[in-house]
Amino acid sequence: MGFNIGDFVFQLIMFVLLFGMIFAVYFFVRSLLARLNKSNSIEQKLDRVIELLEKDKRE
Repeated sequence: MGFNIGDFVFQLIMFVLLFGMIFAVYFFVRSLLARLNKSNSIEQKLDRVIELLEKDKRE
């Protein structure tokens, strides 16, 4: 049984690609959730501004 450098390089590249795909999915989901959370925060602020404007209009 000999040590083949080509097999080692191939396995290394495959592991890097596998972990790269896992990290890509993780960061994609994380950024998607952050974007949704940010839009919810903006909606809440806009709702608050609208409430204040309606309250000011009534007075």
